[in-house]
Amino acid sequence: MVDTFERVAEELNVDVTLSGVEVVKTSAQRRHGSVELRLVIDKPGGVDVATCERISHKINAALDRYPDPYTLSVESVGLERPLVRPADYERFIGSNVKLRTDIAIRGAKTHRGRLAGVRGTNVVLAQPGGELPVPLALIKHANVEYDPRADFMKEKRERRHRER
Repeated sequence: MVDTFERVAEELNVDVTLSGVEVVKTSAQRRHGSVELRLVIDKPGGVDVATCERISHKINAALDRYPDPYTLSVESVGLERPLVRPADYERFIGSNVKLRTDIAIRGAKTHRGRLAGVRGTNVVLAQPGGELPVPLALIKHANVEYDPRADFMKEKRERRHRER
């Protein structure tokens, strides 16, 4: 069942009927006699409930032949999108991010800064004190940090521009 779930999830990335849906993460865990399947997705312009429902129907249809009980969760990446693949670090250059590492770098395991991209095998963060290269292999978790103030200021600038 898990193999079928993974295969169907991978096929979603190229399904033209889903308007550019990207599968960011999948997970499957056995719990209390059933399997918990989780799919995290993203798409340009954001993910709506209808997209989650269409994907759920596709996966459920593929898993109908299995007698094992399971639960399925299809969800959006949310405002603080996880950075999973090396390409994510290039795609979100200029964004504020938070990285957590397995070992301390410059005395800390959590690092924040503006994403400057990937150089070689390092993710580079621009910080007030200069650039911080963080080896990809040491990153335990990374995500974009949502700043509501930036959204507010952007909206305010756009409103002023329309009023002119």
